[in-house]
Amino acid sequence: MPQEPKKRHSRQRQGKRRASIHLKLAHTVLCTNCGVDILTHQICPSCGFYKGKEVIVKKKDKSKETKEQKALPENTSKETK
Repeated sequence: MPQEPKKRHSRQRQGKRRASIHLKLAHTVLCTNCGVDILTHQICPSCGFYKGKEVIVKKKDKSKETKEQKALPENTSKETK
């Protein structure tokens, strides 16, 4: 049978126990390429560089082109008889 606590712990004791359980700020550094604050050992989300080298190559946004193409009628080249 599990034993139950004999007495209630005081607020002071509870506070002492929880004093070490606190959130810490994340350590950030400046990106060497664009100067934005980033987490250490992470690829920069704004420029895609890591340790001075380009890791992620950003492509042109093709979603705008596809929206324009969808707006145009598809069968404009067919001849009507």
